Amino acid sequence: MTVKNRKQNRVALVILTRNEIDGMTALVEHIPFSSFTEVFAVDGGSTDGTLALFQKHRIKVYSQTSRGRGEAFRIAAERTKAEYIIFFSPDGNEDPADILKFLPYADGSYDMVIASRMMKGAHNEEDDQPIKMRKWANNAFNLMANALFNRSGRFITDSINGYRMIRRAVFDTLKPDGRGYTIEYQMTIRAMKARLRIAEFPTHEGPRIGGESYAKSIPTGIAFLKLLFSEIFTKKR
Repeated sequence: MTVKNRKQNRVALVILTRNEIDGMTALVEHIPFSSFTEVFAVDGGSTDGTLALFQKHRIKVYSQTSRGRGEAFRIAAERTKAEYIIFFSPDGNEDPADILKFLPYADGSYDMVIASRMMKGAHNEEDDQPIKMRKWANNAFNLMANALFNRSGRFITDSINGYRMIRRAVFDTLKPDGRGYTIEYQMTIRAMKARLRIAEFPTHEGPRIGGESYAKSIPTGIAFLKLLFSEIFTKKR
């Protein structure tokens, strides 16, 4: 077995969905399923044909008992046997061409790897727009996280993005209990607190495929603020 294949055997690819038939239909042929020995989906109650598509492509599905992205992350960590987990959302924002870019980091050198939309060489969905409200808000939360918790000396450029890989044992240690979209932010903050090894590489964020995002700006922003203040008073892991 080659070094490359050993890394792939140690990494699980997890697809997170809730009514993503348009995105899955457009992207399924571009997802490198054959590069992984463990691939499965965690679904939050799709009713639009997403589950039938998974069945057609023989992709195992674990259904959530309660909705929310945080719950999907926790189910993935419970179900996998791999050392590392890559979380991928087939909504168009996350480029499937970048999935294999995580693999070189699965050599034990890093605990968490984030596909950054903010660093040099990356592209954010709003970069071509004159008003970048979502990007500016994300950068503000990112700055606060770095200022409050990061003592590693390496600035993390995209603490919020969910397109990431994490060592499963680290996930268990951090015990992220965030609900919804706060779980990615919480994972990064707790990794910063614990001085874990975090790497980033630039990614290209594309436009969403098939309808509006479930992450509504104002409610999500309020949830991030609550999470941030909660983590200030949470004992360092």
